Amino acid sequence: MSTSIEFEKDGYQLSLAQNADDLRDAQRLRYDVFITELGGQGPGVDHAARIEQDAFDAVSDHLILRDNSTDEVIGVYRVLRSDQVCSDVGFYSNSEYDLGPLVASGRNLLELGRSCVHHAHRNGPAMFHLWTGLARYIQRHKCEILFGVASLQGTEISEHAAALSLLHHRHRAPDELCPRAKTYQPMGLIPEAQLDRRAAMVAIPPLIKAYLRLGGVVGDGAFVDTAFNCTDVCMIMDTAQINKRQTRRFAPELA
Repeated sequence: MSTSIEFEKDGYQLSLAQNADDLRDAQRLRYDVFITELGGQGPGVDHAARIEQDAFDAVSDHLILRDNSTDEVIGVYRVLRSDQVCSDVGFYSNSEYDLGPLVASGRNLLELGRSCVHHAHRNGPAMFHLWTGLARYIQRHKCEILFGVASLQGTEISEHAAALSLLHHRHRAPDELCPRAKTYQPMGLIPEAQLDRRAAMVAIPPLIKAYLRLGGVVGDGAFVDTAFNCTDVCMIMDTAQINKRQTRRFAPELA
């Protein structure tokens, strides 16, 4: 099976960022989504240049999806492999979670982050194409454990009680692969017997739902990220355990 990541389909072009201009285009989209749209802030935000950046950009790979009609980057996914990690930088998620269990597994890790799609393209195939590119990347580099923080918008925990409780009760990672939040926010806020599972699932963001459909699980505790105005959970996916039926739909290269 081919391990080529780049492709064109449905008026889009998927590739890895190849140069500083590609990376800057990705950072501009991140600014538009995370800062302008969602109200985030942080030390890496450059309002004058309208980019969102951090120290992990330089050591990561960046999947970028362009709209062929405008040549604009309308979707991005930042990925960081174990063999790319610098000792003085580490993984982004390590600022929020103790990743000891994942590192101790000795398996090939891939951190997923900074995933976003321009608002005008969210109801089309853009996210599907990003997932296809991600699946090809995983196959090429033989990644075994996928992980990263995924966000619920807003920092008011009471508003996320149902979603966090469902994730805690039904989708917690096994102990041997379970990172723990460093600034610990309990997730099991509502007893399982009292939980309205339907309402809780509606409250879970689409990206987290997609990870769950693939067999994703969550770490122990949430992390309230005030800089980015969100509440994070640590998602973990073991490629050996990924749901094959859903993989054929979302990421056929991994099926």
